[in-house]
Amino acid sequence: MTSELPEDSAEDLFEHAPCGYLSTLPDGTIVRVNRTFEAWTGLRREELVGARRFQDLLSPGGRIYHETHYAPLLRMQGSVHAIAVEIMRADGTRLAALINSVQHNDEQGRPRRIRTTVFDATDRRRYEDELLRARRQERETAQQLSRSLLSGVLPTAPGLEVGVSYHPAERGLDVGGDWYDAFWLDSGDTVGLVIGDVVGRGIGAAATMGQLRSAVRALASTGLPPGRLLDALDAYAERHEVGQMTTLIYAQLGLGSHRLRYACAGHPPPLILSPEEEPSFAWDGRSTPLDVRSSSDGPRGEGAISLAPGSTVLLYTDGLVERRTESLTDGMDRLLGVAATRRDDTAGALVGAVVRALHDPAHVDDVCVLAARVTAP
Repeated sequence: MTSELPEDSAEDLFEHAPCGYLSTLPDGTIVRVNRTFEAWTGLRREELVGARRFQDLLSPGGRIYHETHYAPLLRMQGSVHAIAVEIMRADGTRLAALINSVQHNDEQGRPRRIRTTVFDATDRRRYEDELLRARRQERETAQQLSRSLLSGVLPTAPGLEVGVSYHPAERGLDVGGDWYDAFWLDSGDTVGLVIGDVVGRGIGAAATMGQLRSAVRALASTGLPPGRLLDALDAYAERHEVGQMTTLIYAQLGLGSHRLRYACAGHPPPLILSPEEEPSFAWDGRSTPLDVRSSSDGPRGEGAISLAPGSTVLLYTDGLVERRTESLTDGMDRLLGVAATRRDDTAGALVGAVVRALHDPAHVDDVCVLAARVTAP
């Protein structure tokens, strides 16, 4: 014969429940608590019942939140759920808690009692803090990786000025995959210019950016022209399953010839500033982003422009011109307007002026700008 276990009394269930229970008057005065709440706070029942209001047990921020959000919501809705607060213990430490409250009214609909359950959220708070630390560490790692990849020495020579500006998004936790590069193809005569935008954010995007940046340099060293280099980069992206949908521009700028050859894989077009003509976009040599072409599309094309002395080529990522509240055309027109007033600037002064004029901190995207100016050697 199986013996029956004695049932717990309702009073025992209340007193030793795995959560804190308390009842208060509408003004917050505590009229009843259970043993669990006493144990968690370190306050005896006689120190609580009739002696304190519930809101007086909260941290300073919690008291403000109680006044501005908790109490008004409770009056309007009759209940609130999963409100995160900190309750001050007798020893001065804080208990991270989640509270649920229900307001009980009398027959005339006037508030009579408020019954509240309190759940210990210490483990949850610890877990959230660990997640935040991990995300901060990931962001710092991605930032360090991005900075290390973008910190190379820019090419310098008589007849050439190069200026860059990189602004990571000012909101959000993750680093993006915008990058630039400038390097000698033929020392003192031909320079390679690259700007690109990897899909995604965080360490993965920064790592992909590094792989593609290295691949572009390696392919450029073989002497491939811009269009064929992007074809080879397509094959690299497909073979290694990296960088799909990345947009970029690769250009070759000859200092002696003042000739620009370029190819654009789904990226905003280069801006050309000439001392004698209005700024304009170079729309030739366009094709799709990396690793989205089929064999029937044929080789990628390229464009070529002869530059007058004093001309500047400006490459940029879409964070400079895109806004959620307007069309891309509006952003590009704004860039043309700013550039028209700065055509005589050095490359460094130009990128600084463009970013100051167009960068919108509220827009959650990186901004990367690269300018190369050719002058008489």
